[in-house]
Parts: sequence; C-alpha cells; structure tokens
Amino acid sequence: MRQKDINDKKISFFQTNNESEQSFYDFSILVPSETHSLPITSTTFLFCFLREEGVPPPPPPIVINKYSDEHLRAIITKMRERKQLFKEKVIDQYASSPEITPPVSECQHKTIQCLVDTVLKPLEDRMDSVFGQTIDPFTDRRYIAWLSLVTVAFNYNTWFITARLCFPYHTEISIPYWFTLDVLADIIYLADSVVFQPRKQFVKGGDIIKDRVMTKKHYRDSERFLADVVSALPFDLLYIQFGFKSAFRLNRLLKMDTFFEFSDRLESIMAKAYIWRVIRTIGYLLFMLHLNACFYYVASEYQGIGKTKWVYSGLGSAYLRCYYFAVRSLINIGGLSEPETVFEITFQMTNFFTGVFVFSSLIGQMRDVIGAATAAQTYFRSSMDNTVEYMVTNNIPSLVQNRVRTWYTYTWDAQGMLDESELLDKMPLVMRTAIAVDINLATFQKIDLFKGCDQQMLVDMLLRLKSIIYLPGDFVVKKGDIGKEMYIIKGGAVQVVGGPDNSIVFVTLKAGCVFGEISLLQSSKDGGNRRTANVKAYGFANLFVLEKKDLFDILVHYPESQKVLARKGRKLMKAKGPAAAKAEEEKKKGLALFGPKPPTPKLLRAFGGTINRKFIDKVKVTTAFCPNKCTPSDYCMKVIVRILSLYLSPSIVSPDFQ
Repeated sequence: MRQKDINDKKISFFQTNNESEQSFYDFSILVPSETHSLPITSTTFLFCFLREEGVPPPPPPIVINKYSDEHLRAIITKMRERKQLFKEKVIDQYASSPEITPPVSECQHKTIQCLVDTVLKPLEDRMDSVFGQTIDPFTDRRYIAWLSLVTVAFNYNTWFITARLCFPYHTEISIPYWFTLDVLADIIYLADSVVFQPRKQFVKGGDIIKDRVMTKKHYRDSERFLADVVSALPFDLLYIQFGFKSAFRLNRLLKMDTFFEFSDRLESIMAKAYIWRVIRTIGYLLFMLHLNACFYYVASEYQGIGKTKWVYSGLGSAYLRCYYFAVRSLINIGGLSEPETVFEITFQMTNFFTGVFVFSSLIGQMRDVIGAATAAQTYFRSSMDNTVEYMVTNNIPSLVQNRVRTWYTYTWDAQGMLDESELLDKMPLVMRTAIAVDINLATFQKIDLFKGCDQQMLVDMLLRLKSIIYLPGDFVVKKGDIGKEMYIIKGGAVQVVGGPDNSIVFVTLKAGCVFGEISLLQSSKDGGNRRTANVKAYGFANLFVLEKKDLFDILVHYPESQKVLARKGRKLMKAKGPAAAKAEEEKKKGLALFGPKPPTPKLLRAFGGTINRKFIDKVKVTTAFCPNKCTPSDYCMKVIVRILSLYLSPSIVSPDFQ
C-alpha cells in the first residue's frame, strides 16, 4: 500500500459487543471525498489490506448455529437503537416531556380558535381591569354574584321553554317580548363562556394555576366548554324557515352545570346553608309539578280540549288549571274526574306512580335537610334530657337541677354548642391554629407574665385552652385551694371577694383580664401554689382555662421561654412578698397579748444582773417542787417571773419559767 493512500484514509476505532461469541474490533474507513463513505468490518479491512500486500485473506468466522447467530445479531441491533435513543434524550432533556417543550403556535392547528381569540382580545383586556387576570371561583363574591345571574337565565330557559313548547303562548303580541328575553339570556350565556369561565383558577398537582393562558386552555379542554358551546349554538336562526318555536332553544338547557356550581358556592358562604337547601328542594318539587302540568295540557290537546270530563275544559287560565290538576294528581289528593279512554287511564296511572316515587324522594330529601339543620339542637336536647333524667333518678336537690338546666340553656344560647372543642378537633391543625390566633393571641400578648416569650409557644398554648362557662355566684377559685390552672376572661366578669361572708368586693375583672397565672409557676413544696383570694362569677362568665400540666408540656420544647417565665415569676413573687410579710406581721401583733417585747436596757443589765439572777434562783428553788396543780401563791409567783422576763434579759430568766 502506498503511503499517500494510507494518509488519505481516516480510521476511527470503536470497541463493540462481540459477534458469534468472539470479541473483535470494528473499524470504519472513510474513503476520500471523491468516493462515497463506506463503513466496513475488521475482516473486510484486513482482507483489503492483505490483498494489497499480497497476503491471503483469513477464513470467514465459523457459525455453529445460524438461528442463534441471527437472533443475537438482532438483539445487538435493538440494543444499539435503544442506546442511540437514550443518547438523544440525554442531549435534549425535554424530549420526553411534551408539556415543557416550547409550545407550537395554536394558530397552525386551531385556526378558528385563534381567530376567535383575536376578535375577543380587546374585550378580555378591558375585563382585566375589572376582574383581574384570573378569578378564584371559591372565594370571589363577584363571581358568585355573576353565577346567580346566569342561574336566573338558566331558570328562565328551563321554565319558559317548556311552557311555551306546550301552551299556546306564541302570539303576535307576545313574540317580540319573548324574543327580547331570549336575546338577553343568550347574551348572559355568551358573557359567561367568554369572560368568566376562561378566568377560573384551578388546581393541578397541588398548585393553584393563575396563568390566563393555562386557565383558558384548561376550560377549553373540559367537557363543560363543549356543553357551553352547544348550549350557545344559534338554532334560533331556524325561526326564519320554520317560524317562532321554542323547541329550537332546547339546547339552552345544557347550561345546567352553572346552576349546580352556583348552588355549591352559595352553600359555602351562607351561615345557614340549610335554608338554601330547603328552597332548592321546594324548587325541584314545583318544577316537577310544572312538567306534569305541561304534559297534562298536551294530553288534553291530543284527546281534544273539553271533549271529556278528564281533560282540560278550556275555561280560565290554561296553565293554572293544568297546574292545579298536577298538584292534585301527583300528591294523590283525590277528587279528580275519572279517566274514560285507555289513553287517559294510562296517563293517570303513570301520574300516580310518578307522584309516589318523586314525592317520596323529595320528602326524604327534605327530611335529611331539616335533620342536618337541627342536628346540633337535637344533640343539645338529648344531652340535657339525659342529664335531667340522671339527676331525678339520683334524687338531686331541685336547686342543683335548676342550676344545671340554666347552664345548659345559657351555653347553647351563647355559643350554639355544648363543647367548642368537638367542632375544632375535626379541623386540620393549621385551621385550628389560625382560629385560635385570631381569637386569643392579642389577649395573651397583653399578659405581663408571657411578654418576651416565644410567639410559637404562645400559639401552642392557645391550642390547649378550654372554654368553661360559670353561672352567677359560682366560685371560680377559693382561698387556700391548690392552683392548677390560670384563667382568661372571654366574656362576662368576675369579682375578687373577701370578708367573713365574702361580701367585700376588692376588684371586678372584665373581658380580657387574666388571673391565677402566678400559681402556674410556683412549687407546692412551700405552699406557693395555694390560692390567696376568692374569685366568683359576677353574672354569666365565659372563661378560658390553661392547666399547669399543659403549660409544662409546652415549656419542655422552649427552654429559653421557660427561663424567662421562671425569672418573671420570681420578680412577681418578690413584688408581692413585702405586702405578704407585712400582713403576717400584723396578724402576729393582733394575736400577741402585750405586743412586741422591748429589749432590756444596758444599764439595768449591768447593775441588776447579779441581784436579779440570785432572786430568780431562789424563786426557782422554791417552785421546783411545785406539783402539777399549783396553789394560788405558786401561780402568782409564776406570773411575777413571767412579768420580770418581759423586762429583763432573756438570758437572766430561767427557760423553765418563760
């Protein structure tokens, strides 16, 4: 081989899987540009090289099993294809995610939608300043108000299309009015589909999507969009060919999703949602009677109006007469004219069966609605009745029974339930925390004892509060009781009282005040956790209670706050310490017979100490043998010694005589 030819050849070396259970190397030779590219195997390369050098080529590889060899080669080919595919995916990280890849313009595929967007864009831009880019369908009151308007349009179509379809209400005088109302309802439908529905936020993968482009795409990909489009199709144009007939507007009834959405949203914002449920159930009942009245008029027209006693006679208002028949027929009141023909008998039997089924369902639904609305009150009555029955069985005094009844009644009137914790326990921790913070955090932050503590510790304490209602005159705490909790006044007032019969009112505490907080931090070893005053309810008092055990369980997780509370507790006790010591001193003065003993003058101790000591020794010897029952003279001697001990030094007087 010439050196020039060798230099013209570019050889790339790759190591590959073995073929025919042998490891070998593939070479790829790139022929110069004047020829075509030709990848060849190592055997072919050696054959060409040896042919130029005059060396005979090596023998071909030995194939033991042709089927196995072909199968292995096919597997290797598929593995190489898969490797190439994975290599492309590694190079282009968005190759397997069509949602992340740059979107293709919708105008290339959806020319009609692109044209509609172009036409409606000025209107959408104007509405952005009013409603914003997107709308929260759950909390935005403007959207709920709009749904109420769409619901009115839907009910107009639902009631009047069926009535106009069955009754002869399309006259030359009424047609312009019907046409005007139809146009207004259609405008509301179109505005809902163009302005409001594409702006509704939605949840995807736990995230709230607020992008206008994505909300519009989500709406257009939904089944509701298809129903809205069909409900807005202008079949009314067929009036030109077939005349003014309401049957061409039956597609407007496909807007029913808006009615159910409005019903759900209205229930979520109403304080007493059962009122709307009752109204909605009554509406279902009236609409069923409306349909039956329409069917009855059609049946009468089919039989011939006024032909028999059973059909509509043709007198008076057709709708009212037929509706009256529907009410008596479906509710099975009786007193109706007997059907004569087979058609009339069949229609009346169908009416009876339908009435039994429909009205039983509606009555059951009404019972459930009313039962759900009064469930809390039923539970309150049941609890109160069971408690009263228990007290009567155990012969509880009437005074106690009356107080228990008063507590039940006031608790129900004040908070609408017996235990607020039962309702809050069903909520997630985040919601319970938010409610507790809104109600009580401001009050907790005003307590001197908790100022400077961790805010999260205060939040944890709020979740441990328990609500208790005290009746007028009930003692919240009594002097000398062990303090195991602190109190926060939520409503009402309490009085700190004292005196022989607790008739003296020292102070009146009202809503927002706190008492009993010091006893939470005092130890029971020195009696520091004892109550120092009597506190009773002045009227009905609603108090929040925090127990000492709950506070200590919380402080375990907040060591810094625990130090702050301990330091403030000591300061508060020191502030109250001098007053307590002074009161104890006054108490001792009142009990002492002669008051405090003054010290012995130094001059008297210097000159009279020896004489007095000798005198006392004589008295001591005289009275040492005094029996248990001393004579009057002995008793007088002891009194004299006691008087001397008050004015002489204690070291002079023998302890036996003191």
